[in-house]
Amino acid sequence: MIINKDHSIDNSDVRQIKNSDDDLKKKQASYESTKLACAQNQGERNKRKILVCIGGSPFSKKLIYTARQMASDMNTQWMALSISKPIYFNYHPQNQNMIAENERLVDELGAEAYNVVGRRIADTIISFAKQHHIGHIIIGQPGSSFLFNLLGGMTVNRVIQKSGNITVHVIPGDTKEKSNRRTIRIGAQQSATSYIILTALIALMTLFLKGPLIPFDQVNILLLFLLPVLLGAALWGIGPGLYAAVMGVLSFDFFFVPPFQSLSVGDLRYISSFVIFLIVAVLTAGLSSGLKQQLEIAQQNERITSILYTLSRKITIMDQLDQTLQSIVQKISETIGYRVTIYLPDEKGKLKNAVSSFSVQENEERERLIAEWTYRHGVPVGRGSEMLREMNCFFLPMRTEEQIHGVMSIHYDKFPNTQEHRRLIEAISRLTALAIVRARSREEVEKARLTAESEKLHVILLDSISHELRTPLSTMIGSATVLYENDELFSQKDRLELLKTIRHGAIRMNRIVTNLLGMVKLESGMLKLNQQWCDLEDIIGVSINQLKDGLQDRNLNLTIEDDLPPVFVDELLFEQALTNILSNAMKYSPVGSSIHLDVHQSGGKLNISVSDQGEGVAPGELSHIFDKFYRLKTNAHVPGTGLGLAIVKGIVNAHGANVTAHNNEEKGLTIVLSLSGGLLKNRGQ
Repeated sequence: MIINKDHSIDNSDVRQIKNSDDDLKKKQASYESTKLACAQNQGERNKRKILVCIGGSPFSKKLIYTARQMASDMNTQWMALSISKPIYFNYHPQNQNMIAENERLVDELGAEAYNVVGRRIADTIISFAKQHHIGHIIIGQPGSSFLFNLLGGMTVNRVIQKSGNITVHVIPGDTKEKSNRRTIRIGAQQSATSYIILTALIALMTLFLKGPLIPFDQVNILLLFLLPVLLGAALWGIGPGLYAAVMGVLSFDFFFVPPFQSLSVGDLRYISSFVIFLIVAVLTAGLSSGLKQQLEIAQQNERITSILYTLSRKITIMDQLDQTLQSIVQKISETIGYRVTIYLPDEKGKLKNAVSSFSVQENEERERLIAEWTYRHGVPVGRGSEMLREMNCFFLPMRTEEQIHGVMSIHYDKFPNTQEHRRLIEAISRLTALAIVRARSREEVEKARLTAESEKLHVILLDSISHELRTPLSTMIGSATVLYENDELFSQKDRLELLKTIRHGAIRMNRIVTNLLGMVKLESGMLKLNQQWCDLEDIIGVSINQLKDGLQDRNLNLTIEDDLPPVFVDELLFEQALTNILSNAMKYSPVGSSIHLDVHQSGGKLNISVSDQGEGVAPGELSHIFDKFYRLKTNAHVPGTGLGLAIVKGIVNAHGANVTAHNNEEKGLTIVLSLSGGLLKNRGQ
């Protein structure tokens, strides 16, 4: 920008600023439009999600594959929806098994399968679709009997009418499909006991109401016959409720409507009363039975949620695979009341019995072979499945999206052939598979961590050893070479000085090798103590004697209390520990400084403290000085392997003693080794 002497701005600069502003505005507008387009594309993608409606028919497989292909072509998500049976209908168990099989197929193809309870199928489908932002619904058109064509066609038409902006794709059914898979039974199969009880109750009510002292009129009597209807529907379902309604009408007509003791009706107005009574009775029985079923469904869902929540908590608490599987097996046996076995592949891929809730059975090998087949093919086998359905156990593959991790076997005394039970055990098997994946992932992570740490320690060890051994070796080789080649040039005093240097280097190397061997013994658990009653002053004297050549003008001040008791230690190992402490003090204290070794008793303990006048240790590093291979960052120039104090801690802890370190008030570091209890000999012993 050019500014004139009169502080005005040149016109070209003004145009340049305006152009820059225009470019900035264009870029901002382009960014906003791109952002809006991305949001719209994401919204459009969400609107294109596909929902396929499935049921207990083999035809549902065709719908599932159609939905997957359509989702692949449209590059969008898809999901499946199955609706639990209406209150008034109970589908054949074969249909329930087929629904579970279709849901497994959806899971295997990478989509999510949902199951909801709904009385109005069309409304339930549309409500679910709107909640999940569905753009396309795939639904099948029945192709078997006239009844199902009528009912199914009405459902499809209602879905289309209520779909709004959702596109509905109707797939025609196969007219050759067997109708026995769609068998429907009105009400549950009840035992004869419920009907006998209701018959007896209606008979007793009739005798009571027929008595001469009962002041009820016909209207009140007819209303009282609703009580068996409510009782039957609430306790045993809609079938007994309808039976009670019919029997109530017949009893009322036979005993209370003239002509008496005849089913004929003298006044035709009673016919309308009977019809109204039956309608009210049917509605009342339906509502009562519906509430009962909804309560049962809620209790089943609560039980399933509780079981899965308990298992998930067990999985998150435990890390070891064996403990996790044992806990899962015990919990499954406690909650669902059946015996459970889990098979896992070994290193060669052969299935073996990993954990079981019961003792070994005679046919264990046969069951293992069946589990092997289930594992290889990924297909459920046994009770309630399409293969070997007469067995008393059910083999279910434990799978995740990536692979099959094992097989769960459930042994039944009495098989609960319900869709809820199938969903429960499938959810448990998937949860168990996730537990296996989680435990193995933890093991792999821990193994990788240990491998990395081992590699790191290996590198540090080699680097430290090569550096530590090079110096004394070079010194020893140099001194020996000079003596060997030029012996006549040196005086007796010079020879002694060179020999002293060689000896000092050998002692240093011996200490390094001793520390390495000591660490190996500590890590492998091979360290064994040879404890005896020893004189502590002798141990201190030997340690000082080993290091006297390394003092190098440092002053070692000893303060040893009189009448020290003998100590129960391994003499050689304790000498090594004390030598390492003194060596550490020498390395980190300057030449000409003092090192203090103090031994005294206090509070039933014998304390050995070694203090130097070095730089001390930073507060953040003080807790790490006893770790393996740890070197102070502030004194990285000081040679060492970082093993000396780690070995001290290992030896002291093996004796049941304690070692601590703290900085001095002025400067330097103090390491305190404390002995107490059985390590000290009492005066009277």
